[in-house]
Amino acid sequence: MATNLSIDPELMELALKVGGEKTKAATVTKALQEFIAHRRQNAMLDLAGRLEWDSQYDYKRDKSRR
Repeated sequence: MATNLSIDPELMELALKVGGEKTKAATVTKALQEFIAHRRQNAMLDLAGRLEWDSQYDYKRDKSRR
């Protein structure tokens, strides 16, 4: 999908150097992938301490029921 973006040239140049990608498109794609991964990790971390832990749960036993 072709998309026109107005990106700060200095920021793009720095991203190209830091990211190690050869093209601007590859740099933007990698940045978006890392952004999404970071957000997903943060969402998982936000769950820490909010879920109830069942110390009696035995996944091996439940797995053998199938």
